Amino acid sequence: MEVSGPEDDPFLAQLHRVQCPVCQQTMPAAHINSHLDRCLLLHPAGHAEPAPPRAKRRRPSESSALKQPATPTAAESSEGEAEEPDDGGETESRESYDAPPTPSGARLIPDFPVARPGSPGGKGAGQRPAAAAGSASPRSWDEAEAPEEEEAAGDADGEDDAGRWDADAAAAFEAPGGRPLARAPAAEEVRQLLEGKPLADTMRPDALQDFVGQGRAVGPETLLRSLLEANEVPSLILWGPPGCGKTTLAHIIANNSKKQSVRFVTLSATSAKTTDVRDVIKQAQNEKRFFKRKTILFIDEIHRFNKSQQDTFLPHVECGTITLIGATTENPSFQVNAALLSRCRVIVLEKLPVEAVVTVLMRAINSLGIHVLDSSRPADPLSHGSNSGSEPSVFIEDKAVDTLACLSDGDARAGLNGLQLAVLARLSARKAFGKKSGQSYPPSRVLVTESDVKEGLQRSHILYDRAGEEHYNCISALHKSMRGSDPSASLYWLGRMLEGGEDPLYVARRLVRFASEDVGLADPSALTQAVAAYQGCHFIGMPECEVLLAQCVVYLARAPKSVEVYSAYSNVKACLRSHQGPLPPVPLHLRNAPTRLMKDLGYGQGYKYNPVYSEPVDQDYLPEELRGVDFFKQRRC
Repeated sequence: MEVSGPEDDPFLAQLHRVQCPVCQQTMPAAHINSHLDRCLLLHPAGHAEPAPPRAKRRRPSESSALKQPATPTAAESSEGEAEEPDDGGETESRESYDAPPTPSGARLIPDFPVARPGSPGGKGAGQRPAAAAGSASPRSWDEAEAPEEEEAAGDADGEDDAGRWDADAAAAFEAPGGRPLARAPAAEEVRQLLEGKPLADTMRPDALQDFVGQGRAVGPETLLRSLLEANEVPSLILWGPPGCGKTTLAHIIANNSKKQSVRFVTLSATSAKTTDVRDVIKQAQNEKRFFKRKTILFIDEIHRFNKSQQDTFLPHVECGTITLIGATTENPSFQVNAALLSRCRVIVLEKLPVEAVVTVLMRAINSLGIHVLDSSRPADPLSHGSNSGSEPSVFIEDKAVDTLACLSDGDARAGLNGLQLAVLARLSARKAFGKKSGQSYPPSRVLVTESDVKEGLQRSHILYDRAGEEHYNCISALHKSMRGSDPSASLYWLGRMLEGGEDPLYVARRLVRFASEDVGLADPSALTQAVAAYQGCHFIGMPECEVLLAQCVVYLARAPKSVEVYSAYSNVKACLRSHQGPLPPVPLHLRNAPTRLMKDLGYGQGYKYNPVYSEPVDQDYLPEELRGVDFFKQRRC
């Protein structure tokens, strides 16, 4: 369970500022503890310094200060007297500081980055210029602490500084003037960016402006977009296929809720229990009662909760204790309680178009520093032998990006994970490009091709769920295409089902039904074809039986259609179901009379045996109440 609040927001933390009792500096409350640790090392107890303006003296290194008391040299003592008079006009002696006991090898890890060793301000450059003593006081605590951090790094004198690694990494991306250096990451850096965390989670956007592909649901002019921008989040059910942005939209709402001091709680119905939900609701009641603070509860895969578990939300969503956001890939009409649906707004997220998936992939490619090769350009940048550090070392073909977007079938998560897998596979292989058109490529460069992308997606990309809504959608499309005598469309929907993993016997049973329902007496042999196809599928199975089903589908699509029998029988069912009172008895002349008693009771009397008559026999076969009814011409009795 993930919970976020104002304490996690740096912007809100800046609103609470306190004053250091030692140096009288004002700073965010979240930084006071780390500042006091450093401040007490510089200013021992009983020697508080005046408020700025003041000049900074050189501060001893944290690592060395913890090992032994600092004994100043004559030059340092005289300089300290000149630079830092205390309130009484006396100088502060470093000998008054007693080093706290610490285990052997212990060190104090600085909370903020320090200057890179060897840079200006490193060893031998720790003293500030004398002209700085008369400079204006810093405008904030961060500005006042920055020079001291740089000076502390200069006094490390070869010690193991905890912030040195971060400073080295940061300096590698900086120009001599301190400006960022435009340099594409090397192959090993790309590998480090991709390892350890799925790329789909890393590239999840934080703002609605970066949320692409769902213009109908959260476009600029939609009601939901206006509500989200106004921070008026209603209870929602987000329904859509995998990878369409349900969790991402909830993540964006969570980021906005942090800025508005709204508590956002995340649960997954695959692992959460009813007790977890009740705990969250209890905390939400306390937050609302004591702090007037709203709570948004996000339930991922809400369809995994049964009906009784979903009933837990009803009274609390009704009274506004929680704002419920549920995400589901199943049809809410079947998987979510009707009472809960009436309290929530259903937002339908559609499968992402190819253009939106390309946008998502290109955003990830640019963030990783991967260069896209334009196949339309005659010049191949890989053929250049330059080893400049500003040139990207990982390349991907533009047609590989397009292929990946198409094979993802509207699933951005599948596309990003496929890109991650393809790039990592090429980086792990570390194979030389070999020769292309007689040109050799530098072995330090890696090319991701279209074949690598296809290999990374060795699975069926067709969206199909044998137990879900897509199962019924596809069989309905197949049935209607055959009824409309469109053999091409019928074959497409058949292939869509079989390639998605549908049971061929299920399709064969539906074809048998179609042969009688829609073809009927217009072509009685259609039923024979359908039954033969079912038996053939039962004998040989997949994939050999797919052509049997295809033959039967085309035959039924081209056959003449007649729903006469189906309509007449439907009228009979309607008549029976709408009948009021007891059903009418079978007429006596139509009853069977196997015994003498039954014959004596009149069973079978007056029945005319048709074969003995050369002409049509005038005889009633319906009950007296239904006499004259023709179910082929009228719908009701």
